[in-house]
Amino acid sequence: MSQLVTIFGGSGFVGRYIARRMAKEGWRVRVAVRNVNEAMFVRPYGVVGQVEPVFCNIRDDASVAAVTEGADAVVNCVGVLDEIGKNTFSAVQAEGAERIARIAASMGISRMVHVSAIGADPQASSQYSQTKAAGEAGVLQHVPDAMILRPSIIFGPEDQFFNRFAGMARLGPVLPVVGADTKFQPVFVDDVAAAAVKGLLGQAAGGVYELGGPDVHSFRELMQLMLGVIRRRRLIMNIPFWIARMMAFGFGVVRALSLGLIKGPVTKDQVLNLAINNVASDDAKGFDALGITPMAMEAILPDYLWRFRPSGQYDAIKESAKNLKA
Repeated sequence: MSQLVTIFGGSGFVGRYIARRMAKEGWRVRVAVRNVNEAMFVRPYGVVGQVEPVFCNIRDDASVAAVTEGADAVVNCVGVLDEIGKNTFSAVQAEGAERIARIAASMGISRMVHVSAIGADPQASSQYSQTKAAGEAGVLQHVPDAMILRPSIIFGPEDQFFNRFAGMARLGPVLPVVGADTKFQPVFVDDVAAAAVKGLLGQAAGGVYELGGPDVHSFRELMQLMLGVIRRRRLIMNIPFWIARMMAFGFGVVRALSLGLIKGPVTKDQVLNLAINNVASDDAKGFDALGITPMAMEAILPDYLWRFRPSGQYDAIKESAKNLKA
């Protein structure tokens, strides 16, 4: 019988790409998610019965144990950018990650990949980065040979970065950003998945890998690149951090008074993160150590941002028509 991998958050942005790659490797894939009905799209990644979504609540030991039993390897892709109800940074990114590793170790599973983030640091100012670091520590405590992946900001067809700002660019002549000079090293989602698969197949050693794409850009430069792809001219307006903190505080009050029904565009924790460069360290292991050549943004962005162009899929046709001679 083929080997089995359990992917926590396997229908999410990164998890679905890992699931697809593991299915192609011939593994059975158990996709552990909170909402099974919304994860049915993963089933065609393999032959009938090869990829199956199952319910799991990573805040509960019994739930995690049920989907881990019988697995040969596990992957944790679960993370949150914003706290919602009981899914706090601590409950998901610290306690949840430790729980998965602890239960996997108790079942004799020694092969684990944990998706963290560049900037994970117990001394960080943001709870997001603090809990990412706590999650890493919890994983390594129980599975010392685990592979820890720390990607920079991830891009791809389902991303919440370029898609979000491209959507905003359609609404007016100004595109506001917080931390226009902050540096990022965007990485393609399938390259992150390829790195995870290396660890799952035993083709790469455990340890921490910081994953960044081939280019480093400021937030402003990324927005300029995105605007070029969607063929729109917009004024990129940098919001100073002190104003962003005031905005985040105000949005936080409104959110609390509305019992979470009204959400602002930015939170206090996100503002803190945007003040820190998000690039791979010079001395960190990365794609080179894995034998992977990361894809450039210019090769990928047009494939999914075309829908934000003024004429969508017909924009290129209209542009070509202008060059026709009478």
